[in-house]
Amino acid sequence: MNPVDHEPLRVGVVGTGGWGEQHARIFAHRPDTQLVGVLGRDAARAEARAARYESAAFTSLDAFLDTKPDLITVCLPNEGHFDMTMRLLETGIPLLVEKPLVFDLNEADQLLAAAEASGSFFGINFNHRYAEPVRRAKAAIDAGELGQLVFATWRFGGEANHGTSKHANLIETQCHGFDMLEHLVAPISSVMAQMTDATYGDWSTVAIALEFANGAVGTMLGSYDSSYAYPDSQLIEVNGTTGRAAIRDTVRELELSRAGDEVTARWRAGYFDDEARWFAGTFDRHVDDVIRAVRAGGPPPIHARAGRRALELAHLAIESHALGKRVAVPPPTP
Repeated sequence: MNPVDHEPLRVGVVGTGGWGEQHARIFAHRPDTQLVGVLGRDAARAEARAARYESAAFTSLDAFLDTKPDLITVCLPNEGHFDMTMRLLETGIPLLVEKPLVFDLNEADQLLAAAEASGSFFGINFNHRYAEPVRRAKAAIDAGELGQLVFATWRFGGEANHGTSKHANLIETQCHGFDMLEHLVAPISSVMAQMTDATYGDWSTVAIALEFANGAVGTMLGSYDSSYAYPDSQLIEVNGTTGRAAIRDTVRELELSRAGDEVTARWRAGYFDDEARWFAGTFDRHVDDVIRAVRAGGPPPIHARAGRRALELAHLAIESHALGKRVAVPPPTP
């Protein structure tokens, strides 16, 4: 059945910040969804956002819930996720939250326990998985085109997004890296981390040596002492015994190479394919799967457990740096 044959899914958005704009845009413009409300802490910001997308503004959660949303999405400041997420999980309404899940592992466990107790749909937006180069690289890896995987790297650097945590870069930005490396390679089995606070007092740049459960090794370099203006500010490389995949700037380019062959296959978005080269479009793609899952009554395409896993890996990297030694990583929760 065509999605537009259904009654539109009623969606409420919590948050009026920059990325929250993408939440409102998507649900206001899709033919199969209706943006029924925008909830914000500041009345003027909420009213401006709601007016732009022909919806209703709220500063009261109870009034917001009176709109009877079928799905709620949350995009709040990085260190302010726990209280609102818990309150929304208690409603039982399907919930999609932005990363990071939270900064504290105990809070993450409380949220997951609440979701399990209520049977709530609880997804997280690790939208990097939906980039066209990532999808194509994942398909090549799963098809065995790279052979046995032996090495992978993630590099992601830009300007600082300051918060109260001295580990903001690692927890709220490099969570994508932990998620992506496990998505493409295998569960991480140990970490050895180096960090520097030489610039503005936070641990703004981290370099982590990784061991994977399948025997591969890897590296992660994440920096807030860099710039998103630099070429290749984001780079993923996966090497196997028979091939190599390199993803540049998430949506810009994929290179696939074969061992011993100097000819490289390259994917870039075509002339009319603006959607595939647009970073925000990765969220649109994720929402496609979220809507299907909500309508089917199934699990979210990326469960919030993935957010807890990325947070666990970040905390083990912090522990490794503090102890000055390699730290073992437990297997992910099924």
